[in-house]
Amino acid sequence: MFIGISFSCFYQAIDAIDNGINQFDTDKPPRYVNNTNLSSRVGRLNLDWMDPNQSPEKENEAFQQAMALAGSEFLDSVRFHAKSWLPARSIVMECIAGRYDTDPSGEIMVLKRFTPWKLHIFELEEEMKVDPPIKYVLYEDNRGKRWRVQAVAISPDRFESRKPLPAQWRGLTDDELSKEAGIPGCIFVHISGFTGGNQTYEGALAMARTALKI
Repeated sequence: MFIGISFSCFYQAIDAIDNGINQFDTDKPPRYVNNTNLSSRVGRLNLDWMDPNQSPEKENEAFQQAMALAGSEFLDSVRFHAKSWLPARSIVMECIAGRYDTDPSGEIMVLKRFTPWKLHIFELEEEMKVDPPIKYVLYEDNRGKRWRVQAVAISPDRFESRKPLPAQWRGLTDDELSKEAGIPGCIFVHISGFTGGNQTYEGALAMARTALKI
């Protein structure tokens, strides 16, 4: 069912573009235009009006290229959902269900293993009736074997966080940050407050717990 929903979004965008349906319910023009979507790339395969050869054979050749492009994109989407999207969804669902084992607030989630959680957390929160919403996600940075604490965005398409890490921590690093936060092992907090790091899981959890109270 979930793959079916996601594939409907794959087709919905293409169909909406072909039928001239606006992406947003507003009269304001978009801040920027994206000309790299599938419909645009297929459209660029049409014969150029300056091309002297406008024969049916040339047109059919362009059509074959368009079919190959669209088919390849569809198969890539199938592979992604089967091998990545669904496994990630299962992991995130399990971690959301166990969030109270991490903290009694229910507002901190720990990933048992790193996975692209941002694709799923908003949808799963709604399905699982999560209240209060999750504010922070903890996961291990496999590159440095250190722990990250990341603030959850207010929505999938926004950069603003539901509860950014405290303003007094932002832009600080290492000992200066550890002293300000009163938590050992701190590494950094981004200037926007959307993410930070600690040497240990315990330290990252302490950062998230403290941030909830500020």
